[in-house]
Amino acid sequence: MDLARETVRLGLGARGKAKIKVRQPLGEAVVVADGRERSAIERLADIVRDELNVRRVRFVEGAEELSSYEVKANYRRLGPQFGSDMPAAASAIAALDPAHVASALREGREIGISVAGREHLLSGEDLLLSMRAPEGYSVEREGAHAVALDLTIDDDLLREGRAREIVHAVQSARKSAGLQVEDRIVLALDGDQELLGAAETHREHIASETLAVQLVVGGHDGLDHSERAELEGLELGISLSRATPG
Repeated sequence: MDLARETVRLGLGARGKAKIKVRQPLGEAVVVADGRERSAIERLADIVRDELNVRRVRFVEGAEELSSYEVKANYRRLGPQFGSDMPAAASAIAALDPAHVASALREGREIGISVAGREHLLSGEDLLLSMRAPEGYSVEREGAHAVALDLTIDDDLLREGRAREIVHAVQSARKSAGLQVEDRIVLALDGDQELLGAAETHREHIASETLAVQLVVGGHDGLDHSERAELEGLELGISLSRATPG
């Protein structure tokens, strides 16, 4: 469970970095894990998938499969050592193979560079090693653990995300109307066509989540409570009434 929580925390961090709401579904989360850790997370994969709101969870064994490394000089440590040769040292470090550097540092080995005709050995503290996310992904990493989210949002994912936003707006309207949590409702939606299209596609989900016994997409007169909402720049009209028992 601790590993699953860590995976969710990193995945949500990747979402936050990309500024994508949790209500917007994404296609894939890629998790760095192998052996025992992978087995532990796989047992709770459904929970991880739901918490991250992704269609699937995929595993890779090493961070190098997830993204590429980038290595830079730690100027604060190396500046006093190299002085006026620091630009040449920084260039030599930038020319290193990042994957080789990552492997050496994992094994506790030093890295050699040549500057002004002299050989220098560098430790992990002398270098800044970071992961560069692959195109279209957001990566959050801590130690040996990392999670990447595929940020590609196709039309299907977009409609599902809008449907979830509609549910959230209707739940807010229910509260404004003074309804009880268990109250069934008659619900009508109008507004921008992009939202109405999402409502039609995900009609059953919206009705189930909002306890709507009747859902009219395209407007409906004579309901008790009406309000307008703006969802990502799109206008949504919500009208609802408590459903008559029976």
